[in-house]
Amino acid sequence: MTVAEVSDAGPLKRSLGLWLTTLYGLGTTIGAGIYVLVGTVAGEAGRLAPWSFVVSAVIAGLAAACFAELAKRHPKSAGEAHYVLVAFDRHWLSLVVGGLVVLTAIASAGTIARGAAGYLGLYIPLPEWALIALTVALLAALCAWGIKESARFAGAITLIEVSGILLVIGAGFFAEAEIDPAALLPGSLADLPPILAGTLIAFFAFVGFEHMVNVAEEVREPERVLPRAILLTLLITTALYVLLAAVAVSVIAPQMLAGSEAPLALIWEKAGGAGWILAAIGTFATLNGLLAMMILGSRVLFGLARQGSLPEVLGRVHERRRTPLLATAIIAAAVLLGALALPIAQLAEISSLFTLVVFSAVAAALLKVLADEGKPWSHRMVPLLALSAILAFLGYDLARRLGG
Repeated sequence: MTVAEVSDAGPLKRSLGLWLTTLYGLGTTIGAGIYVLVGTVAGEAGRLAPWSFVVSAVIAGLAAACFAELAKRHPKSAGEAHYVLVAFDRHWLSLVVGGLVVLTAIASAGTIARGAAGYLGLYIPLPEWALIALTVALLAALCAWGIKESARFAGAITLIEVSGILLVIGAGFFAEAEIDPAALLPGSLADLPPILAGTLIAFFAFVGFEHMVNVAEEVREPERVLPRAILLTLLITTALYVLLAAVAVSVIAPQMLAGSEAPLALIWEKAGGAGWILAAIGTFATLNGLLAMMILGSRVLFGLARQGSLPEVLGRVHERRRTPLLATAIIAAAVLLGALALPIAQLAEISSLFTLVVFSAVAAALLKVLADEGKPWSHRMVPLLALSAILAFLGYDLARRLGG
């Protein structure tokens, strides 16, 4: 590899069509977390857990609409940061938002890397730190190899993840139900508080679709493909989550689901399934999530460099592979450091908080763009509702942290 090959400042390679982009979006959204999260939601909402996912999908849909509209207008890497720059013309604000996205990616990837090491330790007799280092290095190499190769690998794993959820849903249909299906329907306004309590948790199962905008410069016809891929991702994810939650609370008591670290395994085992299958799928899910976060972080650094907010060297790509090698290496090193140095709970909390802040910035950016274009208030209702809902979530999250 020559210096010229590594220091080229040309564009990224546009290799992703609608289905690869959608699979990438599903991979960043449907992660290993849903294998645990459904139990936590059931602990809050009880038999009404499916409705918590429905309400969360509506809120996530408002945010997704903001991302889709801005992605159609400005298909750039470091999407969130670029939207803020276009709307408010402040490089420092764009850099802050982009920095939050990068920190979110690093924190999320560090969390997932720890989880991946736990799964891989079942099969490979190495210390945790060695498994983390090996996993991060191999996936960083895949990121550097090419976006099409990375997306195909991620897409294949995404199909495995989805198959795991479908297996559990199918197993639930054959397992003996604990409650009447009619009990899943809300009966009165008294059912609203538990639904909303579950919503505050279920919302984070939908986080991830927004990362699709950061591969915009590697998508063919991004103005047309990205909005469709975001919509498809949200629809497929919602259908899977609602069905999964309905099956879960139907065949296992919500209290048991909430008290289990592997709630889906309870359903699977009740139907007579072999436990190693879900463990294997969980392994693939963690690898997929880690790969997606490393792609995200490197593309945001690349985009920030290209818009002039970071040193130009971070915006250079390999001449043949058309991938940002230096940005990828920096993200890999940061992920490795975070995974080895910070507690997993702290990494997860950082990721959740930064995500809410970035969502609110994107909704505010769309509001400003529409206002500058002279659009009437009727055209601005979606970003206004999205901003209100996200700020409410952010306020609750901060209050919970300060109070507890």
